[in-house]
Amino acid sequence: MPAASARRAVGDVAAVLSYLLLAAWVMRDLWAAPAGQVLYNPDDHGFFLAMMAHGERVVYHGESPFYFTRLNVPTGVNMMANTSVLAISLPLAPFTHAFGPAVAVALMATGALAGTATAWWWVLRRHLLGSGPAAWIGGLWTGFAPGYLAHANGQPNLASGFVVPFIVWQVIRLREPGRVLRRGLALGVLIALQAFVGEEVLLLLAITMALIAVSYAAMRWRETLEAGPRFLAGLAVAVLVAGLLLAYPLYQQFRGPGHYTGLPFPVGTAATTLRSVAAFPRSAIAGSAARAWELGAGSVTEESVFWGPGACLMILVSIAVLWRSAAARATALAGLVMLVLSFGTRFRLDSSTTTAAGSPLGFVTRVPLLDLVTTPRYALASTTIAGVLMALAADRAHGFRWFARVPYWIGIALAFVPLFPKPLLTSPATPMPAFFADGTWRSYVHGDQTVVIVPLPNMRTGRTAMRIAALNTFAFPMPRGYFVGPQNPPADDRGSWSSPPRFTVTVLDQLRLTGTVPPASVDLRQAVLADLRYWHAGVVVLLPDMPHQAAVRRVLAYVLGTPESYGDVAVWRVPPT
Repeated sequence: MPAASARRAVGDVAAVLSYLLLAAWVMRDLWAAPAGQVLYNPDDHGFFLAMMAHGERVVYHGESPFYFTRLNVPTGVNMMANTSVLAISLPLAPFTHAFGPAVAVALMATGALAGTATAWWWVLRRHLLGSGPAAWIGGLWTGFAPGYLAHANGQPNLASGFVVPFIVWQVIRLREPGRVLRRGLALGVLIALQAFVGEEVLLLLAITMALIAVSYAAMRWRETLEAGPRFLAGLAVAVLVAGLLLAYPLYQQFRGPGHYTGLPFPVGTAATTLRSVAAFPRSAIAGSAARAWELGAGSVTEESVFWGPGACLMILVSIAVLWRSAAARATALAGLVMLVLSFGTRFRLDSSTTTAAGSPLGFVTRVPLLDLVTTPRYALASTTIAGVLMALAADRAHGFRWFARVPYWIGIALAFVPLFPKPLLTSPATPMPAFFADGTWRSYVHGDQTVVIVPLPNMRTGRTAMRIAALNTFAFPMPRGYFVGPQNPPADDRGSWSSPPRFTVTVLDQLRLTGTVPPASVDLRQAVLADLRYWHAGVVVLLPDMPHQAAVRRVLAYVLGTPESYGDVAVWRVPPT
């Protein structure tokens, strides 16, 4: 092997290894006990445990990839209308089967960071840059920027950008003469693959690439006239291929059982704040959780910017270095537009103050399809663009004389070092009761009977129940859950965090909040038994973390009789009809 090739191979291995080690460091506390720890956002962590379990059941039990029947019995869950990450959960199914969903989620989160960094480094190093260090800087930022670390803290799907750089490269190649069909086919397959990693990231990518294309065409219109026809031809092939591959899944998403319209919350509720752009993130050694919360968007996992002052300065310097390039100017303009979109309807200085000026792009929160994008996430596109621009500028600076090159690299170091990430915080998960851990539940259910775990799983209430079912890879089906579905079908298909509440749900929620039973216009015993039979229940299990435990136990005993005790849980067999 020639010396140059050997040095390049060593550099390749070193780059990938550095990203893997950094990702493992960031996820250190989760890897210490994957089944015993939860990330900062425990609800979404539990949701992705369920997604990994669903992938295992698709591969090993023949479950439908697009519709899950073992959650929210008897209605089920539309998995295409939720973040089912099938392109991740299915390949990880053997790991889920062998080691459990908790290990699979840890692999997903770690791979999201390291895989995205490696993918961008590969495309930059192989196709766009001549400098290995510049490509490494680009991969480091695009994989481990503060916004992606924030989302990895419970929403690793939004940090999973490892398909994105290959889509970008294939779009760029559409301008080149020849092989229109092959390039369009490759792009179409990549688009379909990204749809199964995350549709929201795909939508953000499509908006960003459209902004870049329009801006570049305006700046280089003569070149566009020459390359435009083959670019559009290749794009048409890609759209056709992706459309064919996604036709049935998208039909299931928008018209199949469990489909919904809109989201359960206004997308502009959380938004990027002006001061958060140049602030240090909570995930960095220079950051403060209290300061980040004060400046943030109201949710830790939605803190999509927090570039720090040094990085902001180097982004501006990089744009200046690349200014003569129309492609760089178009890319920077697209990044600015996406950043403004992330501000929502009004500019806010921090989490508590609002400026008088409304955002000129605030109207997008009312545009169909765009009204499904949580506002701060537009800035994730700006973050990736910032990393690419800094890498391109570092590559350009590689050819500068030492007195210009050295200050640029010093600036990059001063920008990146304060952003070195701390391990993501985790907290101990509620231990799984022995009733489930040792498989005792199996003697209480038969056939397709469900296990009703109280408190019933829902958003922010009963998260333990869904976690228990997911860690058992849904060996038993269960009613309700944390997902997005229609509010009250078929009359009302607006998005809701769970299925429509039934009588028993209302009673248990009232007990959880107040310890008292609400006035009932129907016989309580018969109404609860009717719900249990609707859910095909074989057994009811009361967990010890249910608030107002004694009151809940009295009501369930009134309906089902004296419970059996197994460890710290109370168990009732549901009588047959």
